[in-house]
Amino acid sequence: MKKLLALLSIFVFCGVFGYGTTMAAEPNKIKVGILLPLTGTFAAVAETQRDGALLAVDVVNKRGGLNMPGGKVMVEGVVADDEAKLDVGVRRYRYMVSEGVKGVGGQTWAPLARAINAIVTKEPMPYFPVCVQALEAFKKGELADSTFATAYSPWTVGYMAGQAAVKTLGKKRIFFLARTDSFGWDMRDGVYAAAKEYGAEIVGYDEVSLGTSDYTTVLQKVRAAKPDVFIAAQFGGDAVALLKQVQQMGLNKEMTIFNAFTTNVVAKGIPPEALEGVYAMHYFYYDLSGFADKEVANSAKEFTDLYRAKYKAPPDAYAAIAYIAYMEMFRGFEAAKSFEPQKVSAALMANKGQFNSVKGPANWRADHSAVYKHAAFLVKGKGPAERKHEWDLFTVIGSMGGESVLPTLKSLGY
Repeated sequence: MKKLLALLSIFVFCGVFGYGTTMAAEPNKIKVGILLPLTGTFAAVAETQRDGALLAVDVVNKRGGLNMPGGKVMVEGVVADDEAKLDVGVRRYRYMVSEGVKGVGGQTWAPLARAINAIVTKEPMPYFPVCVQALEAFKKGELADSTFATAYSPWTVGYMAGQAAVKTLGKKRIFFLARTDSFGWDMRDGVYAAAKEYGAEIVGYDEVSLGTSDYTTVLQKVRAAKPDVFIAAQFGGDAVALLKQVQQMGLNKEMTIFNAFTTNVVAKGIPPEALEGVYAMHYFYYDLSGFADKEVANSAKEFTDLYRAKYKAPPDAYAAIAYIAYMEMFRGFEAAKSFEPQKVSAALMANKGQFNSVKGPANWRADHSAVYKHAAFLVKGKGPAERKHEWDLFTVIGSMGGESVLPTLKSLGY
């Protein structure tokens, strides 16, 4: 009997000791990495991405933290500058990993996102790039099992712009201006695909390098081709320079001007007279008050109110991309009941990958890109007479979305 009691005592002691050790191993706080080019060419956009990510951290912490098996877990967002340089970005990513982050998001510059994804392929980590990545990045075997992209490729941007120009605006003759890189070429292929599908004609094409400042020669070609819509791939400072010159030369009075992809930060740099009447695709526009889908309008307003309360300005498109990314990262942790990359990935893909976002219902598909009901909003620039305040930049005309705006999985090798 004494031997039996002694054995029972040992089992009880070991059980309690083991339980205590397990509980001690459960963190009550984790770190997640936020790696962005906060200096240099992309700094203005990167700041909005950082703010969107940190807002997601705030939202989780204000509800008490992540719901994990060992109890509530608070989140700390660790911010670093990748400088849009491959060597710097990779080094700082590896440092974050060495510091024990449970997930990483970021990148405004697509080549760095591709480089980090290559690391994640061999060394799994929940990774959420928040930039528009080259179409090549989504091909089978390219994206790591634990990488999830809340933005799409430039092909989709181009396809939506072409679809909106032809199907919604009724244009039939397109001149397209690309950029001499994957961003411009993928967008071109998307525009061409939409033009073919909806019966439009490409009457002119040209391409210029990133950082072009003088578009005079190109715009003379555009005028000579007499399109009814001029679609341009230019983004950031390039878009500002292009649209200023379009207005100065009076092309906006001769044809519809369509800047394929925009953000509020970009639009803010364009004189109101040059932005007036310009169409664009916008990943997320904060003011959906007149939008037909009232449920989405309400979701957008809730997000906008949260963002305004923290940052005193409405959220821009790339802030929304980052916010959605980190909210999905956190949902993956909770659904998996784990921080292990493989379990997080499986949890995100469960139930057909369905999730809700600030711009409506969405789902993850096999290539780990997000399919949105409203992938982007068709907006029209407001002139000086229409604006009520400094951020009153666009009127929302409609939206494009669904799996049809993404390249087929078959075309990506699935």
